[in-house]
Amino acid sequence: MAGLNKVTVIGNLGRDPEVRYTQSGTAVCNLRIGVTERRKEGDNWTDHTEWFSVVCFGKTAENANKFLKKGRQIYVEGRLQTRSWTDKEGQTRYTTEIIANQLLFLGGARENSNESPSAYPSSTFSAPDNNTNISAEFEPSSGYMEDDIPF
Repeated sequence: MAGLNKVTVIGNLGRDPEVRYTQSGTAVCNLRIGVTERRKEGDNWTDHTEWFSVVCFGKTAENANKFLKKGRQIYVEGRLQTRSWTDKEGQTRYTTEIIANQLLFLGGARENSNESPSAYPSSTFSAPDNNTNISAEFEPSSGYMEDDIPF
């Protein structure tokens, strides 16, 4: 029986994207996305933020690095993946990440930014579902309408 590993997150970048390149020249971009929800605790409402690590590859990674900045709201669709690594003390550690196959830039420039909203295009970047080909296609969007948002 086949399974399903799919995650969708809408949140804000907690820091600027970090891009690096593999030995073969493929771009790899790491993003940290915070998703905040309001919860009622007793008589008070509090904000709770859950943080997600997101990894994207190829053109998606290059364009995320080029267009995204801390605070920008984005939609991420992908799959969860857990990997293990050994720390400096020799302990095995585990990290669960979202491997993105689609990024959609939402919103405009941050209010306290000196950049104009046109500096932040609303664009969709999609990576193929095929795990053997991690390059992505850049498909600029002319913008999105409320009816295009998938919720």
